[in-house]
Amino acid sequence: MNFQNVEFLISAAAPKDFPKNRLPEIAFAGKSNVGKSSVINRLLQRKNFARVGDKPGKTVHVNYFVIDKQCYLVDLPGYGFAKVSQKEKDRWAKLMEDYFAAGRIDLGVLIVDYRHPPTNNDITMANWFLESGCPFVVVANKMDKLKKSELVPNLETIRADLNLPETCPVVPFSAEKGDGRDELVRHILAAVKEQP
Repeated sequence: MNFQNVEFLISAAAPKDFPKNRLPEIAFAGKSNVGKSSVINRLLQRKNFARVGDKPGKTVHVNYFVIDKQCYLVDLPGYGFAKVSQKEKDRWAKLMEDYFAAGRIDLGVLIVDYRHPPTNNDITMANWFLESGCPFVVVANKMDKLKKSELVPNLETIRADLNLPETCPVVPFSAEKGDGRDELVRHILAAVKEQP
């Protein structure tokens, strides 16, 4: 699959906008300032494909991209940090609930900040994946900002705080330098291959 052959499909503001044409869906979730767009850009090897903003909270809809006509990359609104009205936050929450309830996700990619323990919102998101039985991987982004001595302890904290089973992969990742990209690609390809 050619990850550089990617096109924007639709910004879904409501469930009626979700694509009717069924392809495997790889959904990217993470808090607003965790570098989700940067991870997506690194994955696709494109500089500014997913918008990288100075202000967190740029993704306000469920954004669908098609990778090589074989799967959807789904960029979900970031949670937690964005300075927007409560009404807008409520709208996002409802949209996310509708998306998750639709049972469309073939692989979740939960992006957390490698430098810090997971937030309550990160834990809530991990619990959703665990309780729904939806397969997911955790991407620990910003590994380039850590000292070598912090890598293992921080990873252990992430795994413990998110209450991850041994079977759930945690991918150390640097959107800046590209570390972890190949491993993330392998997980995505495996999820796409499993679909009929």
